[in-house]
Amino acid sequence: MRVGQPVTINVDALDSAELRGRVASFSPGTGAQFSLIPPENATGNFTKIVQRVPVRISIEAGPESRWVLRPGLSVEVTVDTISAKGSRDRIKQETERLKRGETQGTR
Repeated sequence: MRVGQPVTINVDALDSAELRGRVASFSPGTGAQFSLIPPENATGNFTKIVQRVPVRISIEAGPESRWVLRPGLSVEVTVDTISAKGSRDRIKQETERLKRGETQGTR
């Protein structure tokens, strides 16, 4: 996941409510690090431990659409991580193509 990736938010209580947004930021640590009683892992313990990283999402909707969100409301958030894969390479290729003077239709 990266900052700026598109997000779809489906509100469970309202079947048709779907909001759009973008990943705004990440917490500097997992939820376990900041809990009152963090899990203790002994050396040599190779058990996978689920860790949750708090993510801040900026909602791209007007105030009239945000009324559906309330504290404690269950939502399902989907982050589009596929569209961002290789974007750096595509930008680099496009920049090099433009430097060579090629137009959009020629390759």
